[in-house]
Amino acid sequence: MPHRVCKEASSYFFSKRKSAMQYTFQVQGMTCAHCERAVTQALQQVDPQASVQIDRAQGKVEVQSSAPREALAAAISEEGYTVVPADQ
Repeated sequence: MPHRVCKEASSYFFSKRKSAMQYTFQVQGMTCAHCERAVTQALQQVDPQASVQIDRAQGKVEVQSSAPREALAAAISEEGYTVVPADQ
């Protein structure tokens, strides 16, 4: 059974974390596994808790994150890829 302090800290953390949103981006220029790693790492620098799924063939990046869409898109762009939001 978790200690009371651990349970309180855990519930505090989760109550302060914004709920995650699902975002989909069309990303042009990803041609290899290195590109996928670069995009994933850039997104996880913005939100270390982000879940990232990439379909390189379709140029689609799906991100579940509590970070704002604009911050995620900027992180991808800063890696040198062209970002077109696929949904609003």
